Amino acid sequence: MITLILDTADNKKITVGLIINGKKDIQTKKIASNKTQIILPMIDEVLKKHSLKQEDLSEIRINPGPGSFTGLRVGLSIANALSFALKTPINRKKIGEIITPIY
Repeated sequence: MITLILDTADNKKITVGLIINGKKDIQTKKIASNKTQIILPMIDEVLKKHSLKQEDLSEIRINPGPGSFTGLRVGLSIANALSFALKTPINRKKIGEIITPIY
């Protein structure tokens, strides 16, 4: 089982990682702005590090909040889009269920 971990709730950092068969590989980057320009390359980087593709993901987990308004919207939009495109559940919900932010 391969789980993508996303956390964009903090307005000063982004966390992206994988859980592969129970082992975690988590990366955190401090940021000033432009989460949209940072998170997607971080996802690609962590997948490439483990020779994986997006299609290999079994699940997506994201922190829905509370947190930074813009950060939550960016992270949840990406998670929901990946879930829809890959037919992968988010936060253990049914495939197709949209995760909404907690402000």
